[in-house]
Amino acid sequence: MAIPLLRGIWWFIKGMGVLFVRVFALLKGLRLTLAMFFSRPVTIQYPERKREVSPRWRGVHYFERNERGDTRCVACGLCVAICPSQCIRLVAVELDNGERYPEFYEINTVRCIYCGMCAEACPVDAIKLGRNYEFVDYQREALVLDKGRLLANAPEPMNQRSI
Repeated sequence: MAIPLLRGIWWFIKGMGVLFVRVFALLKGLRLTLAMFFSRPVTIQYPERKREVSPRWRGVHYFERNERGDTRCVACGLCVAICPSQCIRLVAVELDNGERYPEFYEINTVRCIYCGMCAEACPVDAIKLGRNYEFVDYQREALVLDKGRLLANAPEPMNQRSI
């Protein structure tokens, strides 16, 4: 008779310990919730104020311009060869003076993993990844960047920015 009574007391003590642990965990969570509730919010009012991105941020691709205002790209094809996702298409032509020129250059940003290897491989620093992160659309076709859109994505020079 004494053994079942001790077994019952044991289960009662064990159950109270489990209950204490669960209530203690609940109180710890409530403490964190109340601490966040009474602290200052960290919300950024997005359209009016934009978040600063890291200096290492790799955003949307753009082409650098040369002195004539055209792309610096010499159509060497290194960016196409090194791209791990194979999202770059290039058709090169050679001008009369022996200079190579990209007749057709396209980046499919849906496939792109924004690794930056194309920018690192470019010998003339023609293609770069900017700091723009506002690049969305409803149609996939609009997310394919051709040569004209890559030139248009270039950031404004510091002395020409509107304040």
